Amino acid sequence: MSLSPILTSAAFAPIQNIGWIRVTGSDRVRWLNGMVTNNIAALKPGEGCYNFFLNAQGRILGDATAWMMEDSILLETAADRIPQLMAMLDHFIIMDDVELAPLEHRAGLLVIGPDASKLLAAIDLSTEPVDPMELVNVTWHSASIQLVQAHSPLVPRFEVWSDAAAIGLLAESLKSAGGIEVTPENLEQLRILSGTPLYGTDIRNTDAAKDLPQETAQTRALHFSKGCYLGQEIVERIRSRGNVHRTFSGFILTGELPAPGTPLSEMVSSLAEGGEPASMSSPRPVGELTSVTRIELPTGSMQIALGYIRRETLDRGAVITYPGGTATASTLPFSLPESRV
Repeated sequence: MSLSPILTSAAFAPIQNIGWIRVTGSDRVRWLNGMVTNNIAALKPGEGCYNFFLNAQGRILGDATAWMMEDSILLETAADRIPQLMAMLDHFIIMDDVELAPLEHRAGLLVIGPDASKLLAAIDLSTEPVDPMELVNVTWHSASIQLVQAHSPLVPRFEVWSDAAAIGLLAESLKSAGGIEVTPENLEQLRILSGTPLYGTDIRNTDAAKDLPQETAQTRALHFSKGCYLGQEIVERIRSRGNVHRTFSGFILTGELPAPGTPLSEMVSSLAEGGEPASMSSPRPVGELTSVTRIELPTGSMQIALGYIRRETLDRGAVITYPGGTATASTLPFSLPESRV
């Protein structure tokens, strides 16, 4: 299916890969503020912010959007990461009045696109009470739901959360109102097009790669004046020294469509005797691709990727290659001319 409904009108899809953790207790704000990279303490009820969880070496162990509620803090994160994240967080609850619990029996629906607000209004669900990065409790056809306007660099993105029965009715109503249901593949294509890294795919914590916050270019997750938190010393040291050696970037691909994990290289001239450049060049590893997709548009296909590249390679404007093609670095989100949609 084409991305056109998402990019030009409005579409919807079940949310299948997001879960929630509820944080309660009188010490919840102070404690969680000391565990994440963003300023939880500054949030007002209904407001949210994106965060990293770090270890003492500053490596990213997970991510979550924190939503401040009147009596709790809700953490929105990858569903398959909840057991590991809860175990890690529980390890740091010592003398604090803090409790963690997964929110179960919760269903969600994504409504996305330039006309997302119009589509929701057509089924009597107004988005006017909701600002960007805000969660509000509303009633729709006697059902209690939570409506979120989430981070989305390219097109408006709303999440609706309730019980399975209400979400099923909502999906039927959206379809009757002209909404087009899109596939998980479409949502993944939009994620890459938006330049949003996914933990476990683009943000790694493996033997082969352990990413630092500033390497991911996700400045929206960092707050530099909030006070101490786990891993802050490394984050501050990087900031004070000016930069990291590699950075997260977008790439436009020409050639064969590579697999995620494909290395990127820069052609470097070898030197002959006497220091003269030789006629042959050899590839030097300068990065790797982490997410790759081909997007079908009315004017043809577009091959794009996310990944990491050494900063000096970008500064030189060097030719970047991979086995089977060439990668041209791109700012994020990717530019998509209207004529292509």
